[in-house]
Amino acid sequence: MELSDLIQTSQVDNVRVSCPMLPTMTGTLCVSSHHLLLCPVAEKGTKQEESDFWLLHSDVDTVEKSVFNIGMFQNTDYGHDGTVKSGMGTVTLKCKDLRVIHLEIPGMEETLNIARSVQALSSLNSITLTYPFFHRPLGCILGKGWPRDTTENFYQRFAAETDAWRVSEVNEEFKICPSYPAKVIVPRSCSDDTLKKAAKFRQGGRFPILCYYHRTNGMVLLRSAQPMVGTSRRCCEEDNALLDEALVGELPGFIIDTRSAQEAKQARSAGGGTEKKSRYPNWRILHRPLERGQALQESLTRLVTACYEPSQLMNRWLSRLQASRWMSNVKEALSIAGLISECIEREGACVLVHGEEGTDNTLLMTSLAQLIMSPECRTWEGFQDLLEREWLQAGHPFQLRCARLGWSQSRSQHESPHFMLFLDCCWQLTRQFPQSMEFNEAFLCMLAKHVYSSEYGTFLCNNERERNVYEVQDRTLSLWGFLNESKQRPKLLNPMYKPNPLTIWPSVAPQSLQLWEGFFLRYLLPSKNTELAWQRILELVEQSKSH
Repeated sequence: MELSDLIQTSQVDNVRVSCPMLPTMTGTLCVSSHHLLLCPVAEKGTKQEESDFWLLHSDVDTVEKSVFNIGMFQNTDYGHDGTVKSGMGTVTLKCKDLRVIHLEIPGMEETLNIARSVQALSSLNSITLTYPFFHRPLGCILGKGWPRDTTENFYQRFAAETDAWRVSEVNEEFKICPSYPAKVIVPRSCSDDTLKKAAKFRQGGRFPILCYYHRTNGMVLLRSAQPMVGTSRRCCEEDNALLDEALVGELPGFIIDTRSAQEAKQARSAGGGTEKKSRYPNWRILHRPLERGQALQESLTRLVTACYEPSQLMNRWLSRLQASRWMSNVKEALSIAGLISECIEREGACVLVHGEEGTDNTLLMTSLAQLIMSPECRTWEGFQDLLEREWLQAGHPFQLRCARLGWSQSRSQHESPHFMLFLDCCWQLTRQFPQSMEFNEAFLCMLAKHVYSSEYGTFLCNNERERNVYEVQDRTLSLWGFLNESKQRPKLLNPMYKPNPLTIWPSVAPQSLQLWEGFFLRYLLPSKNTELAWQRILELVEQSKSH
């Protein structure tokens, strides 16, 4: 299929475009394979050489259209009888970064054709037809920024402090777990044969592996998928041995199941479940449920709807915000991440985290806990490494989960904004500890944008195996390579950053958590005062450095 086949009308004159943060423009609207752009008409009636409006089709979440028939008349000027229709229409594009763009288009047919074209081009099924495979800016270098972090590099950071762990290549060519990376960190005493048998006992082959080593006391954080105990209460000696070998010292470990006890029990009917206490006497099981799947997606949709509902009163706004349950999800995520950190830091115990598949709430919890405990993860470089390890290499299915954001009511059952929830929690931490993060809010907003729609291939596909199949590293550019350029990086750093070697304990009190205005309301609230405040902060920081 050629993308040009999806373009029903490629160009329309006298289109009026209203876009947040830009003045209203009128000009020629052009539809290309990957972009919608407007060539504005200059004051003297000549078209400008460059467009002020470029929109990537994949930025569009939903397309809404309406047409108005102005009238019909008979055309007999050229000796033949024909009916000519005149009219106009509007196309409203609701974008994944929460922009709402209005297009006023002359002509009913043109309006419908533009809407259909954008709808088709914004929902391509083939990964290799998406823009990252075509994006080649001037001076681009394929391979720059790939890979961001490797298992070996992560292992070497703590290898000198303990010899209890090793890097295993048991998953070479993704043979035993398609969603794990090729190399994983496991107890040194466990053979690859033990790992293979343990993998068969965990959903999707996601057996317990190390994702964080706490240097303060040597405790570790593990993650996996649920055990496949089923209704027959199956057990696996190799899985038991693997978990017991991961323990440090004589204290029992904690298994944090991100489902309720009832949900874990119900999972047994489908072959899953949770660890049986009698089979894992050295581990204490704690159920700490988090919303997931459709429930979490609906929470985000209700929040976006509440934010963009016109002219609502304060009481209604607060009621809609509370009903969305988004802030409740933020609170629960930070609470459980704090519990994991407390088990490791204060109780001196190892922790295993899993839910069902181990690719969603599990990764949300392990990454947040590391951000709370690890000073390295709060640096510019370390945070990027964290995202690479805990989300990309760990197999979060970005292609399935982040197909759309929060506008559409009709969605795939696979969509769920776990990564968006993670970024919101990160922002809450930057508010509560404004000097402890080396990155700023603009960086988090940029990640939120690129995870849903991007010119870069970093967040494409659902796991490392798929990215290898589609040769993403060889055929697309890395987002990390772009963000680390000298032109981009200074705009994304926190000027107030001071390294904090301590664990940062988040508060989940109602007065401590706020709606993330910088993302959810950034196209609704004036940004001038915020920009002036940040400019003043930069000036003060520069003055303090000069003294």
